[in-house]
Amino acid sequence: MNIILNFLIVFSHYLIDILPYLVIGFFLSGLIHEFIPTGWIERHLGSRGIKAILYSTFAGTLLPICCWGSLPIAISLHKKGASLGPVLAFLVATPATSVTALIVTYGFLGLKFTVFIFFSVVLIGVIIGIVGNLIKLPDSNDKDEEFEVDPICGMKVRKNGGLTAKYGSRNYLFCSLHCRETFLKNPEKYATVKKVNNEGIGDRFKNVLRYAFIDMVKEIGPELLLGLVLAALIATLAPVGRFIGNYFQGGLGYLFSLIFGLLMYICATSSVPLVHAFISQGMNIGAGMLLLLVGPVTSWGTILVLRKEFGIKTLSIYILILSFLALSLGYIFSLI
Repeated sequence: MNIILNFLIVFSHYLIDILPYLVIGFFLSGLIHEFIPTGWIERHLGSRGIKAILYSTFAGTLLPICCWGSLPIAISLHKKGASLGPVLAFLVATPATSVTALIVTYGFLGLKFTVFIFFSVVLIGVIIGIVGNLIKLPDSNDKDEEFEVDPICGMKVRKNGGLTAKYGSRNYLFCSLHCRETFLKNPEKYATVKKVNNEGIGDRFKNVLRYAFIDMVKEIGPELLLGLVLAALIATLAPVGRFIGNYFQGGLGYLFSLIFGLLMYICATSSVPLVHAFISQGMNIGAGMLLLLVGPVTSWGTILVLRKEFGIKTLSIYILILSFLALSLGYIFSLI
């Protein structure tokens, strides 16, 4: 009974921690879906050049949300036409840096930690973005004839996927249930146009809320919930307090930080006092930096959503490159 009670306590704490960021993330995904034109995203984030990766990386450093909140935004960007590289770069940069986290890092760990972690996150995001653009996604095809345009929102939908509705002699494709239902209410209005912008602002904000908190929750909600359960379960069964001390002084500290960071949910801000406590107990500062880099970027939610949306190959490459770069940068930091 004690284990179950502890699990429920940890789970509730995690849920309270991430809920505000999830709400922000889902809401921003709705705004992106409804108000940002597909052509704009394709023009700025759809290319496979370094400029699109830099755009998404620096945009990610400015958004005050965690890795859980960044997931619905990243998926919406991809559905709107962003390439895989900028999406992965965004998933690295967004949760690992924020104004709050950087200020807290400066307060607890000093200027050297703060500057190093910011530029390290940018570097990791750019490198993962470059590699991401080299990955060929399952069933991906860049030819225009393999896509059709959703007549409601203008999003490109693959012909072998998406939701369909027949009107007259033609089948129309839709990116979400909301777009399909909107079409079916008045098909004559939408059948002859590629994109509709003449709805009132009130209706468009209803579309934002419906896409954000119904369609996107259906899309990735189960994976996020399962990821939260797994993180709480690991925290309950393997408390870290017993490992603090002399075990972290050498190379074992790097191994622990990598495994702990990959398995546990730690937001960028809350990871700072945790790392400070570890270092004060004897952890190598390089291992501490490693935990600051890996912890906020990975979570079970990230792992499960990446696997569902982009496949096991993309997930494996993402984790391997992230782990290698974080280990390398952590060791370099210990030598400075």
